[in-house]
Amino acid sequence: MIIGGTLLVAGAILCCCRPFKGGFPGDIVIERPGFSLNFPVVTCLVLSLVLSWVFRWLNR
Repeated sequence: MIIGGTLLVAGAILCCCRPFKGGFPGDIVIERPGFSLNFPVVTCLVLSLVLSWVFRWLNR
C-alpha cells in the first residue's frame, strides 16, 4: 500500500508538471526532424529527493 501510494503521488506530481515541456525546467529535451529525446535530469533528482524523504519519514 505504501509503494502504491508513493507511485500515486509521484504520478500526480508528474501530471501537474506537464505544462512544462519535458517536466521541470532543467530537463534536457532535444527535438530534430524525425527524432525526439527527453532526458529528465531534474525530474529524476526531484523524485529521488521526495521519495528519500518519504521513506525516511515512514521508517522513523
